Amino acid sequence: MKQTIRSIIQASIDTKLAILQDEKMIDAILACVEKITIAFKNGNKVLFCGNGGSAADAQHLAAEFSGRFYKDRDALPAEALHVNTSYMTAVANDYSFDVVYSRMINGIGKKGDILVGLSTSGNSINILKAIETAKEKGMTTVGFTGESGGKMKNECDILLNVPSTDTPRIQESHILLGHIICQLVEEKYFIS
Repeated sequence: MKQTIRSIIQASIDTKLAILQDEKMIDAILACVEKITIAFKNGNKVLFCGNGGSAADAQHLAAEFSGRFYKDRDALPAEALHVNTSYMTAVANDYSFDVVYSRMINGIGKKGDILVGLSTSGNSINILKAIETAKEKGMTTVGFTGESGGKMKNECDILLNVPSTDTPRIQESHILLGHIICQLVEEKYFIS
């Protein structure tokens, strides 16, 4: 049992070491920081979406912007799109779960906003439809995925594809990447 614990921890470390050594990933993180900072400075917002654990991660990261991260500062306009359960269940029932995010983006998304879609496979239909609608609206699209990037690989403006095929390791790394982005955006936006 102890060896299993150690091997799980090591797998998480190995995934993060692969990210650390991936110059393309570091550049994608910096591009994401730049786009989000500009969006906030221009009065735009960041919308997050995901399914299951990725929905929880989307909500977590939105809260880091709308609440606070390190600095005691004003709130930034960020929201996870799944938090209105009445909306989600009505649209899923009346239309399809495939459109729960795209329909919301169609209603509240604006040119210059950012959409962050989280999908470990990169193939979640409702996330792909959200990206499609966001692009039609003139929004920047950011994808958090696993190694292959799935179908999101060719659809997102910025792709953060964690070098793993193991869902828990991918999700752990999504939070790491999201925290890095939150910290750097906060530092750039709220210059001391």
